[in-house]
Amino acid sequence: MPGKKNLVVAISNANHQKDINYNIELNRWLLKAIGTWPRNKNTSLLDILFSRFLNVLHTSLISFLLIGTVLYILLDVQDIQAKLNKIGPVTFTIATLIKYWLLIFHESEIKHCLDHIEIDWKGVRRQEDRRIMLESAHIGRRIVGISASLIFGALFLYRVIVPLNSPKMVIGNLTFRPLAYPVSKVIIDTRQTPANELILLIQCICGFIMSAITVGSCSLVAICSLHACGQLKILMHWLNHLVNGHSNENDTIDDRLRDIVKKHVRVLKYIVSFIPGLKIYTDAMSDRHTSDLAFFQFHHMYGKFYGWNHISTINMFAYIILLTSFVFNIFIICYIGELLAHECKKMAESTYMINWYQLKGKKALSLILIISMSLSSSRLTAGKFIELSLKSFSDVIKTSVGYLNMLRAITS
Repeated sequence: MPGKKNLVVAISNANHQKDINYNIELNRWLLKAIGTWPRNKNTSLLDILFSRFLNVLHTSLISFLLIGTVLYILLDVQDIQAKLNKIGPVTFTIATLIKYWLLIFHESEIKHCLDHIEIDWKGVRRQEDRRIMLESAHIGRRIVGISASLIFGALFLYRVIVPLNSPKMVIGNLTFRPLAYPVSKVIIDTRQTPANELILLIQCICGFIMSAITVGSCSLVAICSLHACGQLKILMHWLNHLVNGHSNENDTIDDRLRDIVKKHVRVLKYIVSFIPGLKIYTDAMSDRHTSDLAFFQFHHMYGKFYGWNHISTINMFAYIILLTSFVFNIFIICYIGELLAHECKKMAESTYMINWYQLKGKKALSLILIISMSLSSSRLTAGKFIELSLKSFSDVIKTSVGYLNMLRAITS
């Protein structure tokens, strides 16, 4: 990780462009791939047109996948268990499409947030502050990397390896591979060649797009929330030097207190105004992911991913990776919400724990407002009604098990 030199002070962050790129590089790759990276004054008309083309193309492919499977459920199958087997993929596709359009509609909020992060990097004056921000950025990159590895790995197994590894189905004189998202015969008969191979290829492409949307929206929340946590840690470091100051800086208590209050207000505005606008992933998370987990467990229980009678080792491995990716994304968002709330509370505790009694006059009264605002800071929520925390994560898991028991009762 860059930026681990133990210099005491840096007059300005000469490496701010490199640091900014390190912070948001993975997000930029993901969002550009799906055409949702915010444009700025340097964005060319060709780039804008290409992004809009990707928006139309990706929406069309996902919609085709969704419509074909919904018609299959309504028209082609009558068995209730067969219908339930495909509801999980349908709910996941709907949630992904919603997240995609939220990413498009919230482009201005995303740009404001990224601009805010860029300004914070440019304004770094001390090497210790830069080190704290780089630590937060490094954690964010690791989260994005793990999430992307799990989701794209699950995609490759679930959409490519598993269909190729599954035995071909034989109906009459037709031999074809089963599909993760079956398409109604009203649209196209996927039992025929080359329709079967073509739809399989389209579903692989759609899987990549949907995975990029999921990872991209999740990574935005992670990067932005961790940046806020880093700024709060910097404030706590400043508070520790409020009374005595830094040994190599010539400033007054009033100067240090003014800087702390200004930065605290800036961080709170960022949390209250920008992060709620980026809760694209969390707004569609709670109910959708709960039902996805339940339906996915149901598929495995009855060996009905693709109508298997026997689940092979590689199919079992694909199930475990896909389920792990679902659980990890729910956990990491809930953990980040918990971490942000903890840092806000820790900010209030750190304010009280300094030697405030050494402050002359009524200067210590200024710290009361900092404590009060730290304790009342907003938290991340899912759909603005479920607070994201580790308790919420356990509730989602328990609810998914409850859904699973309900599905078992329906089909028993």
